[in-house]
Amino acid sequence: MQYRRLGRTDLQVSVICLGTMTWGQQNTEAEGHEQMDYALAQGVNFFDTAEMYSIPPRPETQGSTERIIGSWFKARKNRDKVILASKIVGRSANDWFRDDRGPTRINRKQIFEAVDKSLKRLQTDYIDLYQLHFPERAMPWGSNPTRFSKAAFETPDGETSIAEQLDAFGEIVKAGKIRHLGLSNESAWGTMSFVRDSEMRGGPRVQSIQNAYNLLNRTFETGLAEIAMREQVGLLAYSPLAQGYLTGKYLDGAKPAGARSTLFNRGQRYEAAGAEDAVKRYIAIAREAGLDPAQMALAFVNSRPFVTANIIGATTMEQLRTDIGSIDVALSPEVEAKIDAIHQLVGNPCP
Repeated sequence: MQYRRLGRTDLQVSVICLGTMTWGQQNTEAEGHEQMDYALAQGVNFFDTAEMYSIPPRPETQGSTERIIGSWFKARKNRDKVILASKIVGRSANDWFRDDRGPTRINRKQIFEAVDKSLKRLQTDYIDLYQLHFPERAMPWGSNPTRFSKAAFETPDGETSIAEQLDAFGEIVKAGKIRHLGLSNESAWGTMSFVRDSEMRGGPRVQSIQNAYNLLNRTFETGLAEIAMREQVGLLAYSPLAQGYLTGKYLDGAKPAGARSTLFNRGQRYEAAGAEDAVKRYIAIAREAGLDPAQMALAFVNSRPFVTANIIGATTMEQLRTDIGSIDVALSPEVEAKIDAIHQLVGNPCP
């Protein structure tokens, strides 16, 4: 396993991060425990979860993934072996997260409630990296709009300022409940606003940003990669296999039994015009080079200098072994050149 520094902290996290969002719906508690056992044995010391998980979000399964991790900590007594990341829900109309049954916001009251509930489910007294799952302010989802829409930025009911959010997180850091702060689904403007505010006012500095990044969506490179490099706010890349589409298992309309898009019909982001053609081109490169398509796609993400960790997710142990094994795959200059040539041709079909 390889390890990289998390932001400007003293934490060294594994380049492969274990994603957990399927635990509680697609995966049972026992399967989640088996995945964590295997990942830790392979040198993976970085796990990522969220109060929203498992996915898709449902009132009856909310928090199930954190509970599964918590029961594993209790059974294995190994909390000190894991660098744990979780997230607070951003702005949404969902009313099942908070005790008052109101919409979610990242304000002081909800921050304190969310952290305490996550700690209880996780059966721990601290979280190493606590992330804003998506922003408090209104903005296009995922920070990568395909076209400008003024309405996407309108917040008729107001919003909590970044300063107010950082003040609340600062209190929680001082209390020892979280060690470091991170962002997710954030834009270049938002990231720099958090960095600037923390430097000006002395609040906790953001150490990472968790955004989608894969061969079908390299938009992070446009504005955020420079921030990641110069400000040491490294990318925690999610969806590195484009929800499994880069494995080729959905090609030509295939619907494999038990696969996420088959079960939940939530793959529209990776079914955009031109996406399947791009997938076929990338898979052809892998096969010509004698590489597993999944491992080639993951190895590409692993090798980017602005990536701190690559968040993999698996529903079977075979998938997990393949994904973690990508750390041992090095892409040749020839393969890199072919990937970039396809990128120049097809761009980012799934931003």
